Amino acid sequence: MLTRKQHELLLFIHERLGQGGVSPSFDEMKDALGLKSKSGIHRLITGLEERGFIRRLPHRARALEVLRLPEGLEAGRPRTAPKPKFQPSVIKGDFAFAGREAAPPAAVPSGSTAANETIQLPLYGRIAAGTPIEALRDNSAFVDIPVSMLTGGDHYALEVSGDSMIEAGILDHDTVIIQRCDSADNGAIVVALVDEGEVTLKRLRRKGNTVALEPANAAYETRIFGADRVRVQGKLVGLVRKY
Repeated sequence: MLTRKQHELLLFIHERLGQGGVSPSFDEMKDALGLKSKSGIHRLITGLEERGFIRRLPHRARALEVLRLPEGLEAGRPRTAPKPKFQPSVIKGDFAFAGREAAPPAAVPSGSTAANETIQLPLYGRIAAGTPIEALRDNSAFVDIPVSMLTGGDHYALEVSGDSMIEAGILDHDTVIIQRCDSADNGAIVVALVDEGEVTLKRLRRKGNTVALEPANAAYETRIFGADRVRVQGKLVGLVRKY
């Protein structure tokens, strides 16, 4: 037996999954059900999960699967749920394309408090050639990010400039979430500093003593450098897009 709010939330999640294959955010669920806090959504999600109506997919932010609907409802035709207010779209950080590998970001375990919370990250300026990350720091600009998108360690946000990564789903003016680090696996999308003067967002490839910075756009060429000329300043773990 579901409560009225559990019933509404289940149908809303099912409808959104049917529209685009991506479950709504906690903010969207909160607005759709007219709740004042995301803690109420967390309790409803937990209740639906305990009753076997939904399943949270591990190691993925915003990943829910509807296992069944209440009796008497057709699986493919959910009732109309309240429409959510506008919210920015948060896109999970699995940016593989054309069969190329990319490690998906780790997510906070779905049952934790952090799954419902947001955190403010410093929003640096637009990532553009000729500007080291340190020079982009702006202590007055911040962006709210779901904690569940973040892995351990220090993070910052950057606004993307240009179209060199569009085939990886990264567009001009997108905001990318970067985990600060000085190394990354082959195939990871990283913020790379070249010759201590140029910073760029590209896919990293290492072979021997060379480093390739690979775009995700056929109109751009892969650039090859000696390993001593490239310094990793962070790796991509998520992306935020406003419509």
